Amino acid sequence: MSGNDVRQFGIHTYDRWTAMWNGDLDLAAKIMAPEFVLRYAQAGTEAFDDVRTPQQLADIIAAWHRQRRGLRFAAEGAAVVDLALVDGAPAGLVARPYLASFTGEDARTVARSGTDTLRITNGLISEVWSVSSGSAGRTFYR
Repeated sequence: MSGNDVRQFGIHTYDRWTAMWNGDLDLAAKIMAPEFVLRYAQAGTEAFDDVRTPQQLADIIAAWHRQRRGLRFAAEGAAVVDLALVDGAPAGLVARPYLASFTGEDARTVARSGTDTLRITNGLISEVWSVSSGSAGRTFYR
């Protein structure tokens, strides 16, 4: 795998992370390590503190969608990829800003920006740091 291939792997992994959050829940078993850590810094995300397995993550994402009509995530901005091959598998960090949007109770679109940083170990996501503008926040991009 060349340096460009490793960079593309990182971008592709982030795209699959986003697709999982958009409802492709089968990806959890494909992109997440068997056990991982989630670190969500925004209020209202305490339920993620104890999620450690791909199935738990798929279940909580499904619940998140049931609570937020039309929930959609999109990557925004350039990805920052700091990966290298370790014992033949990509390892390191991938970070990228995102936009989350859903239909609020008043039927208006609610949009919030954030950044997810994914730690990749043995080619799988082993740790995630997520920071968003939260319920009282705003979008970074227009």
